[in-house]
Amino acid sequence: MNHKENILCAGLVSIVTPVYNGEFHLPAMLDSVLAQTYPKIELILCDDGSGDGTVAVAESYREKFDNRGYGYRIVRGEHRNASAAINRGLPYVRGEFLIWPDSDDILDPESVQKRVVFLQKHREYHCVRSLSCYFDAATGEISDIRDEKQGDLSKEDLFWDILEFRTFVCCGCYMLNTRSFFEIYPERHIPEYDVGQNFQMLLPFMFHHKCPTIPEVLYRVALREGSHSRRKLTQAEEEKKYQDYEDLVDDIARICHIEDQQSKERLLCWKEKRRYSISLKYGQIRQAFAAMRKLNKYGDEKMRMTLKDIIWWLFANSWITEKIYPIYRKMFKKI
Repeated sequence: MNHKENILCAGLVSIVTPVYNGEFHLPAMLDSVLAQTYPKIELILCDDGSGDGTVAVAESYREKFDNRGYGYRIVRGEHRNASAAINRGLPYVRGEFLIWPDSDDILDPESVQKRVVFLQKHREYHCVRSLSCYFDAATGEISDIRDEKQGDLSKEDLFWDILEFRTFVCCGCYMLNTRSFFEIYPERHIPEYDVGQNFQMLLPFMFHHKCPTIPEVLYRVALREGSHSRRKLTQAEEEKKYQDYEDLVDDIARICHIEDQQSKERLLCWKEKRRYSISLKYGQIRQAFAAMRKLNKYGDEKMRMTLKDIIWWLFANSWITEKIYPIYRKMFKKI
C-alpha cells in the first residue's frame, strides 16, 4: 500500500510522537491522549530504537485506545534521532490536522478540541498554536522555569520570530493543516538531523502560513533532571550541535526557496550571532571578533562596538587578565 496516497479524513487529528527510552514517562502522555474530549484521534507512536521497556508499555495500551475508539499504531526502527522517528510515522498520517507532542509531555483534556474548533471556524488559517506551562516531572508541581520566550502573541507571521528565538517552538502547542504540511513535504519526509525536529516541522510551514495564538495553556512540558535535552554538553558536542543547526537552517532556506538578499543576510546574521556566543563561551577570542566583524558588515546595529566597548569587553570577559597578564608576568620575572 502506498501510504503517501492516503486520503485524509475530515476532522481526524493525527498525533505523531517520537519516543526513545520512555518506559517510565510515556504512560502519562498516553493517558493524556486518552483523556481528550475530542472524539476523532489517531496516535502514531514512533519508537526510535528504545533499549528499555518502552515498546512493551506502548503495546499494553492497545486495548485502551481501541476501547476509546482512537486509532493506534506503533512504528519501530533503529535508534537515530527524533526527526528520523517522525519520518517513520508520517507515511501513516490520515488526519486533517497534525500535532507532534513529545513523549514526556502532557496534553490538557481540551487541548486537541479547542485547536480543532478554532481551525474549523477560521478556515482562512492553516495552523494555530496555544500556550504551555512547565511542570516538575518528579512532583507534578507547576514550575516558574520557562525555557522559551512567549513573544508578541498578537503576531501571526512567525518565521523569523521562531528562528531568532523571540517566540516559542514548543512542539505540542502547534496544530497544522495536514494537507498544507504535505504540500511542503510531498514525500512525507522532513530533513533528518541529530538536532531538532521542530525547526523542520515549523519553519517551512510558518514561512508560507500565518499562525494565530489561542491565549490558553493547553500543553504541559515536563522538566526532568538528566533528560537528553537538559544534559550538559561537552565543548565538542556543543560545537557539533551549533554546526548541525547551521546546516539544518541552510536546508530549510532551500526548502523555502529563500533567495532575496535581505533574507540571506538575516540568516547569515543568525549564524554569526550563534558563532559569537559559543566562541565567547569557550574563550575563542579570535573567532568571536571574526563573528563581530561580519555582524558589523551585515549592519547588525546591536553588535556594533566602539574601541571603548571592545576594551571593556576584553576586561569583562577576563581575556586581558587571563591571556595578557600572565605573559607580562613572565616577561617581568626575566628582567
